[in-house]
Amino acid sequence: MPTAIKSDFEVVRRNKVYEEVAKQIERLILKKLKPGDKLPSERELAELLRVSRSSIRDAIRGLELMGLVEPRQGAGTIVREISPDSLVNPFAHALKRRQELVSELLDFRRMLEPPLAARAATHASPDEISEMEEILQRQEKKQAQGDASVGEDTEFHYSIALASDNSVVLKVLDILMDLLRDTRERSLQVEGRPQKSLAGHRRILSAIRRHDAEAAKDAMRRHIEDVEEIVLNKF
Repeated sequence: MPTAIKSDFEVVRRNKVYEEVAKQIERLILKKLKPGDKLPSERELAELLRVSRSSIRDAIRGLELMGLVEPRQGAGTIVREISPDSLVNPFAHALKRRQELVSELLDFRRMLEPPLAARAATHASPDEISEMEEILQRQEKKQAQGDASVGEDTEFHYSIALASDNSVVLKVLDILMDLLRDTRERSLQVEGRPQKSLAGHRRILSAIRRHDAEAAKDAMRRHIEDVEEIVLNKF
């Protein structure tokens, strides 16, 4: 990496690490880089700033939502042409971009997960169904104690992907859930949302237990639409 760029970074020593990382990368973009330039790699940035690569990824994701950078297949993360809107009102621009991205991700979930639930209804073994029930029991117990149940919520959807008997789908769902992580955590704090989520999961599992593919598909679609309504109303 050129020395001129290295001198623009300082070691990060704050609690919200990814926010400080994002600020430093943004300064670099505004001062020294131009549209089409490539950012240093995740590894290089992590070494320079002495932070984890996950903090670098979170920072770059935030800059992507602001419209400052974009990932390109085979080329890394590239600086975008900066629009006047993103400079004059970066928060409004970031909010709009985030809403668009979340809406598209939820739309993709609606395309992906209902057919997975239908497939799970015809493929799930008794042991896999028992595992789903155990997950929901843990989810219900956590809710009764007033604890967050994001882990169980995610685990239930993974168990359906596993029961569909397709390892590629599991990897796709893993990426999708990671991209929606912050949104899902916040939405599960909305009053009534955890209970609605558990009720949706119960309907899905009931259909899978009956090996009713169409009912499982419909229950999953309804569940995701309920989630979408709550999530998008948060913006």
